[in-house]
Amino acid sequence: MAITFYYGSGSPFAWKVWLTLEHKGLAYEFRRIQFNQAELKSPEFLAISPRGKVPALVDDGLAIHESAAIVEYLEDRYPTPTVLGATAAERARTRALAAEADCYAYPTQRELFVQTLFRPVEQGRDLEAIGRAHEAALTELARWERHLGEQPFLGGATPNLADYAAFPVLRGLRRVDDREPAHGLGDRWPAWALAYLARMEALPSVEKSWPPHWKG
Repeated sequence: MAITFYYGSGSPFAWKVWLTLEHKGLAYEFRRIQFNQAELKSPEFLAISPRGKVPALVDDGLAIHESAAIVEYLEDRYPTPTVLGATAAERARTRALAAEADCYAYPTQRELFVQTLFRPVEQGRDLEAIGRAHEAALTELARWERHLGEQPFLGGATPNLADYAAFPVLRGLRRVDDREPAHGLGDRWPAWALAYLARMEALPSVEKSWPPHWKG
């Protein structure tokens, strides 16, 4: 039975799972869930994801929710190629960076979204709040610069789960520059970050998994 992957466009957590599926070369059926109560809270979807959130995955009748659990499951069941690393040390570092992306980088991205893309235009823009969000984002980016070091990817010579967790969040920050240039980081973006995003965006797996509503 094929894997069924439930995805929400623009969700960094769903994007992380999508990139993992592509990394492992797994066959899957793709189902996009709209961010509305009718789909997220439908009895059919709640039976798969009890909190009504994406991503979710069904494999051979087994339903799994929460992106970290989904990735660990995929690594356990389909270990080759690994998305975590070959050694215990590599796997520990990868898990730690993926957790940092989920727990620390994502809230920073979300706060900037709340002040800009998620805020109705008619409500205006709170420039002080946006400024605070910018400073938090720049502080977070400095941490990721240290994590990256001189490597092309967080995973080293090739990307792994650390990149699949961090890239969607960092690219989400850049999305504000795309949509609201006046409220993005603009020329405050570090050169290393722009170069890293460009390397990731050049990957076939990233091109294939680009959020559908970001196209055009």
